[in-house]
Amino acid sequence: MLKEYRTIKEVVGPLMLVEGVSGVKYDELVEIVQENGETRRGKVLEVNGDKALVQLFEGAQGLKIATSKARFLGHGIELGVSYDMLGRVFDGLGNPIDGGPPLIPEKRLDINGAPINPAARYYPQEFIQTGISAIDGLNTLVRGQKLPVFSGSGLPHAQLAAQIARQAKVLGGEANFAVVFAAVGITFEEADFFISDFKKTGAIDRTVLFINLADDPAIERIATPRMALTAAEYLAFEKDLHVLVIITDITNYAEALREISAARKEVPGRRGYPGYLYTDLATMYERAGRIKGRKGSVTQIPILSMPEDDKTHPIPDLTGYITEGQIILSRELLRKGITPPIDVLPSLSRLKDKGIGAGKTREDHANTMNQLFAAYARGKDAKELSVILGEAALSEVDKLYAKFADAFEKEYVSQGYETNRTIEETLDLGWKLLKILPRTELKRIREEYIDKYLPADEE
Repeated sequence: MLKEYRTIKEVVGPLMLVEGVSGVKYDELVEIVQENGETRRGKVLEVNGDKALVQLFEGAQGLKIATSKARFLGHGIELGVSYDMLGRVFDGLGNPIDGGPPLIPEKRLDINGAPINPAARYYPQEFIQTGISAIDGLNTLVRGQKLPVFSGSGLPHAQLAAQIARQAKVLGGEANFAVVFAAVGITFEEADFFISDFKKTGAIDRTVLFINLADDPAIERIATPRMALTAAEYLAFEKDLHVLVIITDITNYAEALREISAARKEVPGRRGYPGYLYTDLATMYERAGRIKGRKGSVTQIPILSMPEDDKTHPIPDLTGYITEGQIILSRELLRKGITPPIDVLPSLSRLKDKGIGAGKTREDHANTMNQLFAAYARGKDAKELSVILGEAALSEVDKLYAKFADAFEKEYVSQGYETNRTIEETLDLGWKLLKILPRTELKRIREEYIDKYLPADEE
């Protein structure tokens, strides 16, 4: 039974107060119907006694509250889901914007989802190949993981996101893989880039896109990632697909959260963000995972641009606590022409050891990964030393390490946004680079693997 009230008392900015209500719930959807039949939508932000505070989606400009009525719908924001969502483009509230026919939903789901019972979670341990060596070889992504990309303003995270969405696949099971892409608070130009890139490469056929533009209401920005995750959960746990969810940009989401918190006059926390930012982000990130007895999985790559490239800023800081590692993009590498500019040393995938090895990638993966990390770190130290003391201060071995660091950045990390490397190509490339170093320096690799995989000297 819908409840209608003609007791709208005041509107301040995007907020509207309705009095004399009963049985109204937090997060419930509201329709504001004007005398001329025009309808606007909002949701309940707060209920206090018989007063309900409603946040309007479209803003209050031109709204005549004296002759309008508020209709409470009895449920929160819902998304109509169907297998036919694949290949479609939606706005931040789940309405098709690709010119295609309306979606006929199999069911309607609350976008806030249901929490996964911790006892029903299945440990993430299956390798996902992104085709990007710096991720696959060194910071491996596994099915059911949440691995954020920490970027900065002006860094090419959009190209990296599109590349991962285009190339990612589960080895041996390509047919049951899908991507749900949520663009939050982006410009029209960026939205056009993603849509045309996916259409041009054919990746759109296995992708669901949710696009929220920078001039859309802040409240819609908060709904967009949850729309995407609801679609992902449906495809994963009811249609048995392995779904990769890419959300860009989490910083725009947090800014919208701060805007709404300020409108509600809540006490601000760090840097003006609401004190519940951690909890709010966790309600999104924790929707990744695998469930026992279900074939599908939800893997998340949230992308966030760190304000002022500051890793201690609340958004990357709190994200790092909740997720299983991070991929960090470097301005310095971009200046050197390395693309994608992934800084492998501070990057980390906490579950990488679970998704690699014999039967998953290759038996030598763990050993070569450790050796590449160690050699690159020592090579960077050697290069810094030569800047201060001159190259003459380096030993012969240190010079080889410095040479290795340069070659590693140019050949291994830098591959452009079109190259799609198999895991075998990535591992073989690692061995080719390790050939620069004397065999006696390969202390982290078992002798049998060195004999088997190290390229022979060319005559």
